[in-house]
Amino acid sequence: MPTIQYYFDYFENIDPGAVFDLGSRMVSEEEILAFAREFDPQPFHIDPDAAAQSIFGGIIASGWHTCSLTMRLMVDNFLSRAASLGSPGVEQIRWLRPVRPGDTISARIVVLEARASQSKPDRGAVRMRTEVTNQHGELVMSMESTGLIGRRPAP
Repeated sequence: MPTIQYYFDYFENIDPGAVFDLGSRMVSEEEILAFAREFDPQPFHIDPDAAAQSIFGGIIASGWHTCSLTMRLMVDNFLSRAASLGSPGVEQIRWLRPVRPGDTISARIVVLEARASQSKPDRGAVRMRTEVTNQHGELVMSMESTGLIGRRPAP
């Protein structure tokens, strides 16, 4: 399915099947090491020698780093343009391939379902799948989550 750039501001402008391009970002070894030293200091994230001997054959980004980078792309290119009201949570995260120094990750959101709230008429719930690929088009992470989006104010 090709990525289509949509723009929306309120819940009423979101349709199931819509695809939102979140842009791309190159991941440096320095930022992989810095994130991992602070938040996920496993040897294959912080020690080049140990990482070379691991099943990964070299330094890889923490999956949580990949999630954080994806969240930044999501805020910059999706949520900051919308009447975002936060999220009740993430149902699923899958780390499918390692992200390595020098990789460029790209992300997109596919809207799975958009449902108006019955109890809170000022918002709707949008269930979405976030897909993150590397520069080779390989899926490195997928995530399913729900976002709360404000409805258009009454005139």
